[in-house]
Amino acid sequence: MKALILAAGLGTRLRPYSQNTPKPLFTIAKRPLLDIIISNLIDSGCKAIIVNTHHLHQKIDAYLARKKYPVPIMTRHEPDILGTGGAIKNVSDFWDNTPFMVINSDIVTDIDFKGVYEFHLNHRHPVTLVLHNDPEFNTVTLNKDGFIQDFGEGFSMTASSDSAIKDSKAFESEEYNRLTFTGIQVLNPELLELIPDKVFFSIIDGYKKLLSQNKKICAYITTGRYWKDLGTPERYSLAVFDKMAPEAFKQAFPGSSGNNIVRSELYGDGSDRKWYRLNRGHQSLVMADHGIRKDDSTCEANAFVAIGLHLQAKGIPVPKIYSYDTFSGHVFMEDLGDINLQAFVKNAKNQDNVVSHYKLLIQHIGKLSVDGNKDFDPAWTYQTAYYSKDLIIDRECRYFVDAFLKGYLKMGIRFQDFEDEFRSLADKALKFSINGFMHRDLQSRNIMVKNNRFYFIDFQGGRLGPIQYDLASLLIDPYVNLSRSVQDNLLKFSVETLSPLIRIEPDKFLSCYQYCAITRNLQILGAFGFLSRIKKKTYFEKYIPNAIKTLKHNLFSLDTIELTGLKAIVEKL
Repeated sequence: MKALILAAGLGTRLRPYSQNTPKPLFTIAKRPLLDIIISNLIDSGCKAIIVNTHHLHQKIDAYLARKKYPVPIMTRHEPDILGTGGAIKNVSDFWDNTPFMVINSDIVTDIDFKGVYEFHLNHRHPVTLVLHNDPEFNTVTLNKDGFIQDFGEGFSMTASSDSAIKDSKAFESEEYNRLTFTGIQVLNPELLELIPDKVFFSIIDGYKKLLSQNKKICAYITTGRYWKDLGTPERYSLAVFDKMAPEAFKQAFPGSSGNNIVRSELYGDGSDRKWYRLNRGHQSLVMADHGIRKDDSTCEANAFVAIGLHLQAKGIPVPKIYSYDTFSGHVFMEDLGDINLQAFVKNAKNQDNVVSHYKLLIQHIGKLSVDGNKDFDPAWTYQTAYYSKDLIIDRECRYFVDAFLKGYLKMGIRFQDFEDEFRSLADKALKFSINGFMHRDLQSRNIMVKNNRFYFIDFQGGRLGPIQYDLASLLIDPYVNLSRSVQDNLLKFSVETLSPLIRIEPDKFLSCYQYCAITRNLQILGAFGFLSRIKKKTYFEKYIPNAIKTLKHNLFSLDTIELTGLKAIVEKL
C-alpha cells in the first residue's frame, strides 16, 4: 500500500493561527497532525508515503527532513493548488498498479486504516470512501444497498437525523441515509484516467463522473470510532481536549480508568485564558486553555509550562503539570481547589493567624527567589527576561498614566510630563535590588490554599528580578488590604528571615522595597483601569480605593523631592 497525504490547503478557516504554521503541523499532545497520520499509515502496513504541499511548504519539508521514518516519505510541492483530484494526478509517477490510499492531513481519528484497505481489496469497485456520522457534515447520500448515491454539498443535516448507522442493515428501513466523508479514501489506479493533467480538479467531480457511468462507489461506514475534522479553531481545540484529557488522568491517577470526563468552566480573573475543572468520578484536574499560538515566538503557554516544570523540580509549591500542548495552549494540572489567600484571610478567625500565615509565605518567597533562580533559563520568559528599567517605565509607569489616569479617570495627563520622574523612580527601584526568580504578580489571588498548604499559581509572567518586588506585591495587595502596622511588622520579619538566605543590608533592602512598592502600585492601578474599562470586568473597581490609598501612603513616605509632579497628581485622586 502507498498513500498520499493531502497537505496543500491554506487553512483559511484556521486563520490567524495557520498564517505562520501550516495546518498539518498543528499539534496534539506535542505531536503534529502530520506525524500522527504518517505513523498510523506505517503501522497499517503502508510502504511509501507522499505529501502534497503548497502553503508554508518549506516548514513541512523542514519538519519531515528532521524525522527518521522506517519507510520513504517524500513531498510534492504545488506552486498552484491543484485540488484533491489534481493532487492525485500530480503524483501519478508515485503510484504503482495497486490500489492506493488518500487521506486528508487535517483529521484526527482512530479509524483502522489497514481494515479500510483490506475492505477495498475484497470488493470489485474502483473506489472506497470512509464515512462517519457527524451531523455537522453529513452530506453524502447513500442508497439502500450502502453505496454512495450523491455528494450533496450544501445539504444541512437536521437534528432529527442524528442517529448513528451501525451496519448495512440500517439501510433496510429507509431509502436514503446521509453521512460524512472522513477524508479517507482508497482508489484503484484506473481513477487516474478520469483526472485531467496539471489543472485544478476536485476528486468529487471524478466520482460524480463515475456515478454517471453507472459505476459504484463503495462506502466503508465506521461505528464506535473517533473522527474529527480540524477545520476550525473550535474543532481543533476540542480534538486536543478529547485526546489529551484521558491521558492526563492516567498520568495523575495511575491505575484508574474511565473516559467519562465532565468539564465545567471556572471563574477567571484578569487573564484572557479559560480555566476548566475536569471531573472523572471523585478525581479532578484543572485545565488551562491559553489559546492557540499565533506565531513561532515564545508564548504565554510556553512560559507557563517551562517555568512551572522548573519550579516544580526545585521543590517550590506550584501545581503539578501532568500533560500539555503549548501550540494548542492546553495545560492539564493538579486541582488545588477553590480557596485562594484572599478568601483564606477573609475567613480567618483572628489577626494573629493571618500574620503567622504571611510569615510562612515570606519564607516560601525566599525559596522561590533563591531556588527558582538556580538553573533558570531567561529564554523561558515570554514578556521580558528581566525586571528592567524599560519595563518599569513602559509597563508600569506608562501603563498607570495611559490606562488609569487617562483611560479610566479621563484626566488630561501626558506621560511626557512625568518621564524624568519615572526614570528616577525606575533607577531607585533597581539600585539595591536583590535579584532572583521574580513571580511579578504575587498577590493573594495567585496563592492557593489546599490542606493548609500554600501554592503559587499564575507564574507565567516570571522573570529575573528583585525579591523586594514580590514582597511588595504580597504586602500591598489591595484584595486583602493589610493594615499598615501588619505590613510594617511583616516587612521587618522579611529582613530578619531572609538574611540567612541572601546578603541583606537592611537600609538598602528597605529602600529598594519602598520604590518597588510604588512601581507595583502603579502597575496595579493601570491593570484595574484597563480591566474595568476595556475588558468590562468592573468587579475590579471596588479595589481601586485601596490601591490609591496605599500609593498615597508610600509616595508621601519618601523623603525625596524628585517625585513632586507624581505626588501632586496622586494627591488629587
